[in-house]
Amino acid sequence: MVDRVAAFTDTYLPTVNGVSYTLHTWATRFSAAGGRMEVVFPESDHDPAPHEFPVGSLPFPFYDGVRLGQPRVPEDLSSAAVVHAHTPFALGLAARRYARSLGVPLVASYHTPAAEYARYLAPGIGTALVGRLASGYERWFYDGADLVIAPSATAREHVRDDLGVSTPVTVVSNGVDLECFDPERGDSAAFRARQDLSPDGHLIGYTGRHGHEKRLEELIDAAAILDTRLTDSLTLVVAGDGPARQKLMARAEMKGLDARFPGFLDRQTLPDLYATLDVFGFPSPVETQGLVALEAIASGTPVVAADEGALAETVTGRTGRHYPSGDVEAFADALEAALLERERLAARCCRRRSELSVERSLERLRSIYAATVERG
Repeated sequence: MVDRVAAFTDTYLPTVNGVSYTLHTWATRFSAAGGRMEVVFPESDHDPAPHEFPVGSLPFPFYDGVRLGQPRVPEDLSSAAVVHAHTPFALGLAARRYARSLGVPLVASYHTPAAEYARYLAPGIGTALVGRLASGYERWFYDGADLVIAPSATAREHVRDDLGVSTPVTVVSNGVDLECFDPERGDSAAFRARQDLSPDGHLIGYTGRHGHEKRLEELIDAAAILDTRLTDSLTLVVAGDGPARQKLMARAEMKGLDARFPGFLDRQTLPDLYATLDVFGFPSPVETQGLVALEAIASGTPVVAADEGALAETVTGRTGRHYPSGDVEAFADALEAALLERERLAARCCRRRSELSVERSLERLRSIYAATVERG
């Protein structure tokens, strides 16, 4: 059994995203099971636990809230049987170097397609070029690993077929903390009171990063269409933050939509949000899994998602509805259908909970670590 792992990531707490939360949950649960997963991350406001090792960092000028870590290995990091890179950039390179120095396997997770963020680095004419360069760099980085982990079959096919990575790729779901995301835990009444929401009427929403690539404007447009069809009131809650937030707020106001933007919600408040929502809307076409969709499903909340990327796989007809990405009218239709079937879909979501457990994911991860070490 592999009981010591060194994990490196270019994004971590307090930054709110799927990579940060997944790695924090994995490291905590791995240690609770008797092992030790040490995390190397860019220094920030996060107060590190004994198994967390910050390195010097600078603000990333093109994306608020993201910091660039120095590509170095902390001197007090323990020796590890496996090195796991969760991102391919500065600290991913440090992970690669550390694995070579120890003579141990390098496992690399593919969480996010770097090409999708080209617009932040080179808006306009340079976007396509930067996107190609990013994909080429990813191919080089992941070809240098002993094993690549993807969170979904869709992401695995992208790594193998689109990027052309020759390293073996296996699927391990990020998993969901079922103790946190439980239909019985969320307090809808408390959330409505805190956010000054009416106790009646329909509520649809989203939580996560407000990135341009997420296409959250489609959620606003679809909600505005749906609002004209319903006899009861409709409120849209768009939690989180990011570079697209101001444009999204202006768009909702222009549409005359009752939309709330409460900002980032702490981890303990998210179950209340999911319990309050009738339907979770997720228009992003670029997900490698869509952790918030899994959290919503585990909380008994149906999801309406774009039928593209990993969301075509993460969300099934038993847990929500799909619509053709970019078709706002179809999005509104799917949201309306999910509202009508809300109780039946919620019951189906609850029956799928055991499949989503993070413990199940970690059991598979431990087996993969052991097999990779055994292969040498």
